Amino acid sequence: MEIRSAWGEVTLDLARAVITHDTLHIDLDMRAGALKVVTRPGIVVDTDSLATSYAEVKTQRAVDPGAPVVLRVEITGGISWGQVVVRSPRRRLGRRS
Repeated sequence: MEIRSAWGEVTLDLARAVITHDTLHIDLDMRAGALKVVTRPGIVVDTDSLATSYAEVKTQRAVDPGAPVVLRVEITGGISWGQVVVRSPRRRLGRRS
């Protein structure tokens, strides 16, 4: 997948995705924007090959570190003057099951 953006925000919600492959490669080219990746247990995001310039990469610890890995997301390319945030879904207040 290629993501090209300037002055914008991109949200990639994988929390409820139907996963048919074991790896998702994202080639990022972002300037002055934000990439938000929403995950669930079993999804691992690797940003080690991402080039940053005046940018921040924030990842959360795994909620369930013992969960089997069902998807590996590899983010490569570059981001300048922005941020990459990897997080779990937000819980909705007042929601009942």
